[in-house]
Amino acid sequence: MEIIQTKVKKWGNSFGVIIPSEVIVEEKIKENDSIAILILRDSKKVFKETFGILKGKLTKSSQQLKDELRKEIY
Repeated sequence: MEIIQTKVKKWGNSFGVIIPSEVIVEEKIKENDSIAILILRDSKKVFKETFGILKGKLTKSSQQLKDELRKEIY
């Protein structure tokens, strides 16, 4: 699993994203492979909003919560 940040580009009447070649090699992505993409507009903002509202009310560390969240997502 890779997490990358990229920009959306116009491609004809559609939009597309570029997957860096290093990720293609590492993940062994081939033409016509089916892949899943999780879209987060601003991942820093998402985590800040999610964990910021719990400040002072947590029994687990932020790192433990992020690790659990990643397991659920992926």
